Amino acid sequence: MPPTDSKAALRHVEAYSRLLDSKFRIPGTDVRFGIEPIAGLVPVAGDAVGYVASGILVLTMARHGATPLLVSRMLLNITVDAIVGAVPILGSIFDMVFKANDRNARLLREYYEDGKHTGSVWPVVIGTLAALLLLGVALAWLLFELGAWLWGLL
Repeated sequence: MPPTDSKAALRHVEAYSRLLDSKFRIPGTDVRFGIEPIAGLVPVAGDAVGYVASGILVLTMARHGATPLLVSRMLLNITVDAIVGAVPILGSIFDMVFKANDRNARLLREYYEDGKHTGSVWPVVIGTLAALLLLGVALAWLLFELGAWLWGLL
């Protein structure tokens, strides 16, 4: 298991991911959701906010020792979530099922439990920031085009 400070960081990451993806439950069902699918109901802005929140979570994981390969997998998870999540209504349903943040927290926990935690890796943090910025710009462009297309339909 990771050192005590890393355990606290892991608890923080898990709590944050749970808030984004699975904090609430639809009464009478096992269906769980967080604030990300709710935010996704707001066209364009909601998906952008969800992507930024997920990006912050990935950065936190990178700062606490996630390897470049692990960070890449996490970035892939949040990018798939953001792209499919950009589709109105269907995207919010996808967010409730895919739960990219919970997946990423689980990946980090597995990484810690395998005993491969090596501490902070600043090159990964810088690379992650650059990747998030690039993916964020691409997502913003995609969401703008989607918004323009939807506006044209009206």
